[in-house]
Amino acid sequence: MSDLDLTILMPCLNEAETLAICVRQAAQAIRDANLAGEVLVADNGSTDGSQAIALVEGARVVNVPTRGYGAALIAGIESARGKYVMMADADASYHFEHLPRFLPPLDQGYDLVMGNRFSGTIEPGAMPPLHRYLGNPVLSAAGRIFFRIPVGDFHCGLRAFRRDRILALNLRTTGMEFASEMVVKSSLAGLRITQVPTTLSPDGRSRPPHLRSWRDGWRHLRFLLLYSPRWLFFYPGLATLAVGLFLSAALLPGPLPIHFAGATHTLDVDTLTYALGLVLIGAHITVFAVSARVFGTQEGFLPRNAAYDRVFKYITLETGLLLGCFLLLVGAGILGYAFHLWHATGFGDLSATRMLRLTLPSAACFMLGVEVIFASFFLSLLGLNRR
Repeated sequence: MSDLDLTILMPCLNEAETLAICVRQAAQAIRDANLAGEVLVADNGSTDGSQAIALVEGARVVNVPTRGYGAALIAGIESARGKYVMMADADASYHFEHLPRFLPPLDQGYDLVMGNRFSGTIEPGAMPPLHRYLGNPVLSAAGRIFFRIPVGDFHCGLRAFRRDRILALNLRTTGMEFASEMVVKSSLAGLRITQVPTTLSPDGRSRPPHLRSWRDGWRHLRFLLLYSPRWLFFYPGLATLAVGLFLSAALLPGPLPIHFAGATHTLDVDTLTYALGLVLIGAHITVFAVSARVFGTQEGFLPRNAAYDRVFKYITLETGLLLGCFLLLVGAGILGYAFHLWHATGFGDLSATRMLRLTLPSAACFMLGVEVIFASFFLSLLGLNRR
């Protein structure tokens, strides 16, 4: 149980140049707010004497052998004694005197209060142009679109939260993507999130930062996609399926003339082949979407969704098997008609394009039927209630 009002938590890996001033500023912020609090340094294996500096300045130190920004913060949150935790980097880039901006929302019932550097101040030289104009805006926009989270700065390192609510999320990522995981899982769990403006100052260290722009940016984007099967699988699959069906329907009756740039071009069975391929690819990706959703819900990565639950009352193993068998029968019927046409000619030569307009859809129906049947069994297996 928490026995303090607030813990100010700093992850640390060789921060001897700036750690002392950060600890002093954090301690002063706690005193100015008239709170019972502590400064906690989660040390990630520093070899420059950072641990001793933190202790001399009055901070408590927890040693974290597992390397990584997220690993240090997870261990720090677990060790914190405060009801609230405010986390910030130990590089002198964040302003601890902004603590009063974060406390009122927490007292009002918000669970996570994010700092927003873009609605506050980014001092000259504090953020590289790549991060300021591409990385942060794009990743934050993706997070808002994927998860409908009202946060303008997903990766601000200054944030405050209720310790018990964040612990309950069972955060796992050990790297820089921890910043996204906290926000995404908070939203999925229904926690109340808000943001306040804050200031980012230039890094006070002489060495390069631990952050690696492209590597860590990809890890953030990968995390956002993995936790959003709709955007990773469902929407791309549905779009591919729709395009494939539209083109197939247009090409099945016969060649399709296209007037472009003053000339007429004809789409025929070659295009039909690729159109039916899009149908198969789209159907396969859509199956992945549903499978990922069911698996994520069963394993606790994703919350239950009332809309999905309603759909699965009607989409069962039995309905899937019926649909699969129907598609197989359609494929067999088209194949039978093609065989009848061949028989009518005495099994002689036939128009290749005419027959392809029958055999290609027949083969596609066979493949879709098999896909639906085995996908139904797989989804049924995933959906089994687990004790």
